[in-house]
Amino acid sequence: MQLILFDHHFWDKLLPLTFTRPVSDLRLGIMTIAEKWEHELGILSSPLTKKYLRGKYPCRPGDSNLLINSSLLPDNNILDIVNSLKEKQILVKDGLLLAARIGKLICDSFDPEQWIKEGKEYAGDISLVDYPWKIFRLNGQEIEADFRRVTRGRSSEKLSDTVQVDRPENVFVEPGFKGGYFTLNATRGPIYLGTDSEIMEGSVIRGPFALGQRAVVKMGAKIYGPTTIGPYCKVGGEIKNSVLHSNSNKAHDGYLGNSVLGEWCNLGADTNNSNLKNNYAQVKVWNYPESKFINTGSRFCGLIMGDHSKCGINTMFNTGTVVGVSANIFGSGFPKTFIPSFSWGGAGGFTDYKMEKVLETANLVLECRGMELSQEDRSILDHIYQQSKQFRS
Repeated sequence: MQLILFDHHFWDKLLPLTFTRPVSDLRLGIMTIAEKWEHELGILSSPLTKKYLRGKYPCRPGDSNLLINSSLLPDNNILDIVNSLKEKQILVKDGLLLAARIGKLICDSFDPEQWIKEGKEYAGDISLVDYPWKIFRLNGQEIEADFRRVTRGRSSEKLSDTVQVDRPENVFVEPGFKGGYFTLNATRGPIYLGTDSEIMEGSVIRGPFALGQRAVVKMGAKIYGPTTIGPYCKVGGEIKNSVLHSNSNKAHDGYLGNSVLGEWCNLGADTNNSNLKNNYAQVKVWNYPESKFINTGSRFCGLIMGDHSKCGINTMFNTGTVVGVSANIFGSGFPKTFIPSFSWGGAGGFTDYKMEKVLETANLVLECRGMELSQEDRSILDHIYQQSKQFRS
């Protein structure tokens, strides 16, 4: 049986984070959504996503397939139902296709809407990643769930005697972790320290917190949970309730709160974002499908930034700012709260960030990690460049 995680309406709502990936590749907690399902079901997955992404993220159906909505987060109740599905059985919730067991699948003709009327209604509660801000809102529960998944039946490595730890039973350390002379407070949630990761001296961290493989917390950082620092990221300064996908940096002083950064992002020294309006009103953010600002239903929302975007030193982001893919932001003052993909500039205005310069910078950044930009990545960026022209005009 093949496990297929399919994208539906929520892929569009999760832009700009999903411009460059299927929904199942989004990270919250310790793992990506795909990794959660694979861990629970014991099956490797493949995504069924937009056609322009399939060169990098191919769908691999078989003669028998279990399809699961990629925005759905696994819990014990939904897992029991999904595991019990027989051939041709379909699970729905309030008009949304959650899961289905089918025979052969033709990816190009997959249409979830045609199966919804035939589905069995799921009566339980579900957790969905359907908007970008849900990533940091659900991050606490997902760090706790992933912590149970990855530590079950395993023993933690030991920390240095120089580390001050409150509730050490809620801390798990993977092999290769290094660092000393810092403080961990796991009274409000677990703390996970990934393989070959590092925390430098003077840092103060409050859980729930997840530090990915080879990620680095620099000296004197102050981190409030629930926060996830993805693999190969470098962070410093003050961070609260935020998620950084892999290979992104907020390496210096400055504040990042209630925010989500994609992959290959970089925040210049002393970059700050607002996560609360002065009048305490609920925050509105840009929504791509509706082409307008919509209400998040919360007073707290900071910065949502797509892959490969960068900002210069002392950049100031206002509450609920959405930055697309491969934007380059610099200069004084607050830039506008919706910055389209491939924008170059700041508060004084933006011009097009030319594709040849985008690719040149991306290659240089990847070279620093011993990697190179693949042809699939180039094709994806070119597609987004063309698709996002309407927002830059």
